Amino acid sequence: MIPSIEFKAGLPAFSALVYGAWRMADGADTSAQTALKKIKLCLDLGITTFDHADIYGDYRCEALFGEALKLDPGLKRQMQIVTKCGIKLISATSPERRVKHYDTSAAHIRQSVDNSLRLLGVERLDTLLIHRPDPFMNAAETGACLDALIQEGKIAAAGVSNFSVADVNLLQSAMRHPLVTNQLEISLLAQHTFADGSLSQCQQLKMRPMAWSPLGGGRLFGGEAAAVRLRPALERIAKAQSVDIDAVALAWLLAHPAGIVPVVGTNNLERMARLGDAFKVQLDLETWYELWTLAAGKEVP
Repeated sequence: MIPSIEFKAGLPAFSALVYGAWRMADGADTSAQTALKKIKLCLDLGITTFDHADIYGDYRCEALFGEALKLDPGLKRQMQIVTKCGIKLISATSPERRVKHYDTSAAHIRQSVDNSLRLLGVERLDTLLIHRPDPFMNAAETGACLDALIQEGKIAAAGVSNFSVADVNLLQSAMRHPLVTNQLEISLLAQHTFADGSLSQCQQLKMRPMAWSPLGGGRLFGGEAAAVRLRPALERIAKAQSVDIDAVALAWLLAHPAGIVPVVGTNNLERMARLGDAFKVQLDLETWYELWTLAAGKEVP
């Protein structure tokens, strides 16, 4: 069973693995019944936290998730909802847009929150993330809006996604409430966050990082050089501990002292059922650095 963890005192506990809903509207079967099956399997595994964004599935995933919950409304009490806003896509849903761009204005954030609440069919979002750093962001306006949404009870907490250390510092300086997470690309194949200060900042601020594409977006199983170097070691560790190699790759993230929370998004129900194996894997310090070294292609300095 996947354990629960605390992001901040006074907030709902999240599951230590989060299900990313970005692919929920992909594939041949995008019925509410199939979406509900995925949701129930996650809950049965102990994955109670679901990660969304308004743009996922070309603005379709939140609505699909909400339709699924209408089939079993009682499930809402068992889950935590994270969603993101701030990106405006060129889409058939908004034919007036000429260019993909960011919008972190108070008006857009409020509109996005109201839309997400309506589409998901919930009364409050457990965490709202600003999806990307916006070079045109007015930090005072954005921060005040996030504070107000927390005060009004529309969101329980706010966080960011893909923000640099400087971006986090700027937005946090304009807010009364603490940012609770920075959702970053972190994996054996995306090691930059270990060196750019992001994970150090998360530890300093006691802000749990969330890891998107924790398996490299599937690249870990492909033919690129780093994946090829890694695979024999991953297979050796997986065989010794009777798990799959993706469980080892997730365990590598879970072992980090920053308290990384992987966001997994597989549509394969059999793979979903084995995700909890990551918590069975034991990695000592040398093995952790062995995988680091293989992924990087060179030893540490």
